[in-house]
Amino acid sequence: MADRRLQVFHTVARLLSFTKAADALHMTQPAVTFQVRQLEEYFNTRLFDRTHNRISLTEVGKRVYTYAEQIFERYAEMENAVKELTGDVNGVLLLGASSSIAEYMLPILLGDFKEKYPDVQIRLKVSNTEGIVSMIEDNVIDLGVVEAPVSNKNLVVEVCKHDKLVAVVPKKHKLARRKKVTLAELFAHPYICREEGSGTREVINEHLWANDINPDSLNIVMELGSSEAIKGAVAANMGISILSEGLLEKEVELGRLAMVELSPPLERPLSFVHQKQKFRLRAMDELLEFIRNRCAEQERRRQV
Repeated sequence: MADRRLQVFHTVARLLSFTKAADALHMTQPAVTFQVRQLEEYFNTRLFDRTHNRISLTEVGKRVYTYAEQIFERYAEMENAVKELTGDVNGVLLLGASSSIAEYMLPILLGDFKEKYPDVQIRLKVSNTEGIVSMIEDNVIDLGVVEAPVSNKNLVVEVCKHDKLVAVVPKKHKLARRKKVTLAELFAHPYICREEGSGTREVINEHLWANDINPDSLNIVMELGSSEAIKGAVAANMGISILSEGLLEKEVELGRLAMVELSPPLERPLSFVHQKQKFRLRAMDELLEFIRNRCAEQERRRQV
């Protein structure tokens, strides 16, 4: 509802980047630049200083940004109040998730949510944990679901469930018949790991350090950017790995891979992360509550 020029300016000012603003607004960069110039013409003054491929707000720009924050906060408050009275739940939600979460946790969850709230549009970006947190910080997405601790204290981080990690080996590997395997036994074999910035890699490395194993001492033969790629490499006898138990059910059932419990065991929290915003779309609040309830159900079943 708010002036489009002001919306675009507010996004550029928040991110201090025309490129990031274009991505967040799903616009081209020239279109973003045009909208900002239109607003500058309206006020007959510059709102940004542009030097050496970097931008900063002018004094006038800072004042406009302060008022824009207040305007959009009031708009959000008004929209939520109206939707509370009418019962409408709609809008566009921008989500982000690591590849493993996007592969096995979110499809059913988001499908059930869409069935309950068909007027809500959901757009999903897939990246590693580091990338998802960066998108949350830059307000490119509304909500992220990650698999590693988040250090930014300015973000809201809420654990929704715990995920068990297991060793994954080729079906005919000598460890395949074992019920449990120690870390020393497992890492005596060539190891396939996720890339730097991956939440899975971070959690595994912390587990290794806690058990007096230096991750740099491992015989890493491949670094791959997705769990699917790792499963394919393990099935091709290129090495062993550690993955989420939930990702392996199909391959184990088909006899392509075997999974073995780790000793000591390894679990990680799956958390959703978002900005500390006073007012949000009602659809965002409904999705958060929907995820909380589903995760609570799964945790209860897991503990039975």
